[in-house]
Amino acid sequence: MSDIEKPETEKTRKGRITGSTHFGDTDFNEENPDEIGDATWGEVGQACCVHEPQEWLKIFGGLCLVAFFLYFFLLGLELLGTSAKVIGGCTAGSLFGDDQNPVAGLMIGILATVLLQSSSTTTSIVVSLVGGGLDVKAAIYMIMGANIGTSVTNTIVAMGHLGDGDELERAFAGATVHDMFNFLTVAIFFPLEIVTGYLFYLTKAMLPDEVADGEKWEGPIKKIVSPLGSRIIEANSNVIKDIATGKAESCDEYYPTECDGAVNEANCKKVGLIGCDDNTGDCPVFFQEGADQHDDEVAGGVCLFLSLVLLIVCLIGLVTLLQKMLLGTSTRIIYKATNINGYLAMVIGMGITILVQSSSITTSTLTPLVGMGVLQLEQMYPLTLGANIGTTFTALLAALVSDSVNALQVALCHLFFNLSGIAVWYPFPPLRNVPLNAARKLGKVTRVWRGFPLLYIGVTFFLIPLLLLGLSELFGQETVGFTVLGVFVTIALAVGIGLSTYWWKFRGGMDSTLQKMARRQKKNATFQSLPEDMDYIKGELLRIKEHTGLSDEDLVEGKMLLDDDDADEENEEDIEATA
Repeated sequence: MSDIEKPETEKTRKGRITGSTHFGDTDFNEENPDEIGDATWGEVGQACCVHEPQEWLKIFGGLCLVAFFLYFFLLGLELLGTSAKVIGGCTAGSLFGDDQNPVAGLMIGILATVLLQSSSTTTSIVVSLVGGGLDVKAAIYMIMGANIGTSVTNTIVAMGHLGDGDELERAFAGATVHDMFNFLTVAIFFPLEIVTGYLFYLTKAMLPDEVADGEKWEGPIKKIVSPLGSRIIEANSNVIKDIATGKAESCDEYYPTECDGAVNEANCKKVGLIGCDDNTGDCPVFFQEGADQHDDEVAGGVCLFLSLVLLIVCLIGLVTLLQKMLLGTSTRIIYKATNINGYLAMVIGMGITILVQSSSITTSTLTPLVGMGVLQLEQMYPLTLGANIGTTFTALLAALVSDSVNALQVALCHLFFNLSGIAVWYPFPPLRNVPLNAARKLGKVTRVWRGFPLLYIGVTFFLIPLLLLGLSELFGQETVGFTVLGVFVTIALAVGIGLSTYWWKFRGGMDSTLQKMARRQKKNATFQSLPEDMDYIKGELLRIKEHTGLSDEDLVEGKMLLDDDDADEENEEDIEATA
């Protein structure tokens, strides 16, 4: 049975025979996903394909605008990653080393991926390092860290919904379900790998004697976005790899940049963090002849800011446009069309990620759809898992290019790490709900305080990895003094975590923190609505003046008389109290 709507002026699900919510309803956010009825495929087909000629024209125009915003959204992600490589390239390159303990390797993988904004770049560098002699066991832990660090991008994209509390809650949950899966998988397989070498021995048994040299493959989306992106800024990935492999001691060896004649790739033999396009030979707008490291990093910072502005503008445009196109469409029909088998969704997520060559792009593009309510969290989860598998394709190709059996082993470790995590956290509903429920709780925290995503990113992707990396380095110095210091710091951290947990669970810490967040959020909301409230008060005063015919002086005298009456009442109360 199709939905029978009320007149257009009544945008609410109340009164519809099916009781379903439509996009644009005033009570859209009040509907529980469990309450959504099941539509038929006939209804889906009718909503999708049965339209008047004028409606088809509007749909075509809307799709063109969606393609426009989506292109520049992908361009913004491309510029964000490139700018991050320029800003953090030297630091990220120096993090890699061939003598790392497991904890340090895990933290290096996280930090390097956050700095480079691309797990594909991190895994490709690690695979190249293994081809150059890095120990495979150390590389496995870096790959695990890269899996965690890659989810920071879609968490940043979720913050584009800060203006709407309902959308922010859904978008942040959709972004952090990726984090929860990665954290839980690392929590199981990191200690398991240390104790048993599970991934190392599993992939070693699968290795051939030698690997034939392959060719580097570039996805079609990359070919569409890169021409414009490379004209703006182009990161010189050779700098990162050379510092990581030890071919260069620091970035100082690449500066100042020198060009012999016209500024192009053929004439500029000495370039720094910003390079020229290998395909066209042209140098980007942000390339500067004679630049030093500081100049390139400043240019990268400016481009990073511009890319964030572009992302936010395109995100707002995409969300607004899709909401208008979906206006009046029943959620029953939308959820029926998007509610596909979870394992098929994984295949779709994997295929999209192989095409775009980045799991960050896949998840960042889907996150706004979760925020709008088009995709449910349960549908986002398998797509994210598929993206995790698809991103391993880049490392496999890098391994084939490196012509190294050890490099292929690390790439296979990346693949089987994600497959093992999926085998634990998806097939069984009770375990599947663990990351889903954790993501929902994080989404609900944004209701209390919208600034929580910033705190979450800072603590999860910077503070904790830096703290654990520094702690592991104390034990890695192999001196009595540093080892003793590391023991004391570890004990202090353990005691602090224990006391904090006790305070949070049993001393009202959680309630106190949530109340403070709520007060802060209420204060911010009050300041934001203050101009509107003042206009409302002025309007009410004007209405009272027009209704009573009183002048401003009369209102002031009336207020003074009321104040005198209040003062007399207070004096009488004081006399009675004294008596």
